[in-house]
Amino acid sequence: MKFNEDSRVKIPAILHLMRLGYNYLSLKTTSWDYTTNIFKSIFDESISRINANNSELDLDGLYNQIALDLENEDLGKAFYERLIDRSGVRLIDFDNFENNSLHVVTELPYEKDDDSFRPDIIILINGMPLSFIEVKKPNNLDGIQAEHKRMKTRFQNKKFRKFVNLTQFMVFSNNMEYDDENPIPIEGAFYASPSYQESVFNYFREDKDYKVIPDLQELSNEQELFVLKDNNLLSIKDSSEFALNKDTNTPTNRIISSLYSKERLAFILEFALAYVKESTGFEKHIMRYPQLFATQAIERTLVNGGKKGIIWHTQGSGKTALTFYNVKYLKHYFGKRNIIPKFYFIVDRIDLLIQAGREFKSRGLIVHTIDSKEDFVQDIKANIALHNDTGKAEITVVNIQKFKDDPSVVSNRDYQLNVQRVYFLDEVHRSYNPKGSFLANLNQSDAEAIKIGLTGTPLLGDDYNSRSLFGGYIHKYYYNSSIADGYTLRLIREEIETSYQLALQKALEDIKILEGEGKRKFVYAHPKFVEPMLDYIIEDFQNSRLRFDENSIGGMVICDSSEQAKELFRIFQEKHEVTEPLYLAADDPESYGKKRAHERKVKTAALILHDVGTKDDRKAKVEEFKEGKIDFLFVYNMLLTGFDAKRLKKLYICRVIKSHNLLQALTRVNRTYKDFRYGYVVDFADIQKEFDKTNRDYFNELQSELGDEIEHYSNLFKSKEEIESDIEEIKDTLFYFDTNNAEAFSRQINQINDRQEMLNIAKALNTAKSLYNLIRLTGNYELLEKLDFKLLNKLATEANNRLQLINLKQNLDANEDTTNLLNVALEDVIFAFTKIREEEMVLADKLKNTLQRTREMLGGNFDPKDPNFISLKEELERLFKKKNLSEVTKEEMEQNIKALNAIYDSAKEMERKNQLLRAKYANDAKYARIHKRLMEKDPLTDKETKLLEMLQSIKSEVDNHIMQNANILSNESFAEKMMARIVVNQIRNKFNMNVNAEQSKRIYHMIAKEYLNEFNGRAA
Repeated sequence: MKFNEDSRVKIPAILHLMRLGYNYLSLKTTSWDYTTNIFKSIFDESISRINANNSELDLDGLYNQIALDLENEDLGKAFYERLIDRSGVRLIDFDNFENNSLHVVTELPYEKDDDSFRPDIIILINGMPLSFIEVKKPNNLDGIQAEHKRMKTRFQNKKFRKFVNLTQFMVFSNNMEYDDENPIPIEGAFYASPSYQESVFNYFREDKDYKVIPDLQELSNEQELFVLKDNNLLSIKDSSEFALNKDTNTPTNRIISSLYSKERLAFILEFALAYVKESTGFEKHIMRYPQLFATQAIERTLVNGGKKGIIWHTQGSGKTALTFYNVKYLKHYFGKRNIIPKFYFIVDRIDLLIQAGREFKSRGLIVHTIDSKEDFVQDIKANIALHNDTGKAEITVVNIQKFKDDPSVVSNRDYQLNVQRVYFLDEVHRSYNPKGSFLANLNQSDAEAIKIGLTGTPLLGDDYNSRSLFGGYIHKYYYNSSIADGYTLRLIREEIETSYQLALQKALEDIKILEGEGKRKFVYAHPKFVEPMLDYIIEDFQNSRLRFDENSIGGMVICDSSEQAKELFRIFQEKHEVTEPLYLAADDPESYGKKRAHERKVKTAALILHDVGTKDDRKAKVEEFKEGKIDFLFVYNMLLTGFDAKRLKKLYICRVIKSHNLLQALTRVNRTYKDFRYGYVVDFADIQKEFDKTNRDYFNELQSELGDEIEHYSNLFKSKEEIESDIEEIKDTLFYFDTNNAEAFSRQINQINDRQEMLNIAKALNTAKSLYNLIRLTGNYELLEKLDFKLLNKLATEANNRLQLINLKQNLDANEDTTNLLNVALEDVIFAFTKIREEEMVLADKLKNTLQRTREMLGGNFDPKDPNFISLKEELERLFKKKNLSEVTKEEMEQNIKALNAIYDSAKEMERKNQLLRAKYANDAKYARIHKRLMEKDPLTDKETKLLEMLQSIKSEVDNHIMQNANILSNESFAEKMMARIVVNQIRNKFNMNVNAEQSKRIYHMIAKEYLNEFNGRAA
């Protein structure tokens, strides 16, 4: 019997597609157009049926137009636009997908001149081969990478342009489960969109909340025989291997269900594909599975009447792309309801606005931008849905600062026109303090708008957090899942120790060198400190290029202050910048070594500060870094969020960054790049403590899932009574000051030199500013009449300026004497930097995932009385009692993960053996349990094969009796006597085993109990 990829994977996959509703076509009895591989007769019949109301349908003219579309060098963009067009002649009926003709063929030749290839399985929709599946047998040489390389060679061949342009997506499988520990896809089932260069292989994992449940048809014996005969594989028809491979749960059949079920396929073809215009031409992208499920989750939220929520997808998971896909899908969703959607993408920084606009344009969206608050007010009030007359999808990209404090922004008339505004809020972990004006202005601009927050690191904590402000999580996709899917990298932290020899130790102690922000910044920006640190960074980076054999990687230094950044850049230019190119003699035998040394040398750097250069200058430097023209960036409070450069693989951290901002900064180096398995963080600032704290907050958020919303809201928003109390307190504090005249108020506070008094005044005015925004956010507008909040806001600016001046005067007085002392002291300080440790940074969701899979592995065991199972369960319980599993310091997490993995591995091995034993009894768990019990205590025999034969024989006879009389099990006494008779007869007469009465009784009691428990629906 044949035992190869056809018999093991391909034929079972074809049969599974037939169960999903596809008709199998034999190439021996049908014809097609070899130039396009379109089955013309099926095409003509299908298109005529779909467009039955079109009296002017010209099938041959349409076909010729399609053939011309496929000649383009556009990766099939023109053909795809025609494919999903609903307004003209329809190539696919998306309104009634059952109205389409779905076929599956095998080994269809893709040929041009002397070049050809034959995909294993081809999917035809209305006669058009829009997708194909390549399969391999498990453990094939080079795994899925073999197919990846082969497909790259095929698609780079210009002779196959038509076929590439026609193909919408592909599946590749060697029928194995994913190996999540290996970042290179070798085992498993993957999907990809076509490319002229190199396709990206994506994992697909079903979401438990949105899992496709295919409507499988029962295949007749004749249908199965026809496929086997057509492929010359009749010999496998009744083999047990073939029966096993037809299981719907094999990796190949699972991904076929996920992608080719009719409803899912219709969604993918119409909404899950995007053409992205890059400098090298078009790329075709397909939705990653978390983006697909997030889109379904958004739809479910809207259907259930929800107006807001958060998409928590880890950094690098494509949130801008997710917004694009949802503009595409929600335009269709609202269109079916006769509603016109107006889409807005809201950012909090100009550079992100520019970046988002560029990304949307590259995907074909028309992008509208807002230049001023007044323009935005007019845009919101306008009774038009689009700013273009093409009917194409459009999005307005706007900075949050453009939302104006204007309670009459929204025109009441536009909702009579069925206009629905949809706000996508980028990075809702920033800029949305409920006491600030942005959030209140946003809410006031349109209370009926749909608000979808996007974040990779939501705000956590009791003061205010992302969920309190924007609603519950619509969908979540965590960092560890992204690592397993190959979208992001793990992080390695290199801990650096700073040591120094103090010649003037006494002087340094006297002035307490590292106490006080100003003194600390002064020291860390001093040339005596900066120069050796820079030497260490440059040497380390150059060694990294050598170590990884990759000279294209870039580095970034997150500086302690702008002064330190400037000093680092100054010294770099003096000591390290290479302006002259390397010239080598052709006959120089040392040329190769010199060239390699020169390539890994850091030659160029840029300083990125908000007050250095213009915005255009900074933008140009960032682009040059991304392109590899600049090796290094020195930054302070810049590029820590929203900056993506795949080549950035070494991050040097010289200051402690707090909370979610820390994770944002760390993930600058987590993008996949070439063969890198890690991003590297070099830690001069000892961020571990802050990382542990942030990790603990995240673990708690992961554990609580939706958490206690009421508690967060009660902490976040003050009651009406509390606001009124605050207003009275503000009036008392400002009693002696003229709060009706800003100039008079300014002159009055200019007489104040006492810092505490000025602090109280500023605090009262800043509280008024916060109250104004909270009142607007909560809708208690009558409270706005109790104070002139807008004038108080102006007074707050004056008070803060006065307080700042008082602070400056006091600091100058305090620091005047110490600066000279520091300069003298630092002359004799020698700083040295040494790497003392290198370790992986473990994020909290890895602990959560480990805990969850350990529970699930133990929970799936069918034999809870197994002594090994009991032992593992008790070990897990002991671990819970002994160690709090919510501890997320690095050491504690690693210990817990190690302990959990040990339990998981043992449970997995036990499950593997259980399933092997269960298979011996035709997957009857009852007899697998009986077999184990009889081998554990006073075994009847030391030969398991003999016990197997006996129990199989008993099973056969008992099952026959039950088949003949289904009511046997309703009479427990009679059933047990029948089983006792069978057991005793089998043991003594058939197997001639020396078993005493007590042992016989034990066996038939055990068998009877298993059958009766099963009959009565009780757990084993």
